[in-house]
Amino acid sequence: MAEKHNPDPIDVAVGARMRIRRRWLGLSQTDLANALGITFQQVQKYEKGANRVSASMLVRAAAALETTVGALVGEDSGADVASVVLTDLAAPGAAELLASFAKIRDGEVRRALIKTVEDLAGKASAKAPLALSA
Repeated sequence: MAEKHNPDPIDVAVGARMRIRRRWLGLSQTDLANALGITFQQVQKYEKGANRVSASMLVRAAAALETTVGALVGEDSGADVASVVLTDLAAPGAAELLASFAKIRDGEVRRALIKTVEDLAGKASAKAPLALSA
């Protein structure tokens, strides 16, 4: 019986950075796949770390995602994805919302919550911004 191998943590981290950057740009997996000349299933595998990203594909992905190879592999401190996340987490209430969200295990509930928050954010951007007190 073949032994099941877990993805390498480095591949998982690269895939996570690709996913974060793709989503930050508002691209679907299909959009990125089309830009790279591959299937969206391959993008899924890269983002999960199930498949390793070759050096040539990493260069193409960085260009398609308007970033650097260094940023995707976590070595480009000037374009570090973490800085974007930390900026967003600095918003009042963001850390508490994330901590509570992380406790939800049901994927359907998570999707519903994301949809609700996105809807609220869209409505809030149409009105004058309100700030939560810290």
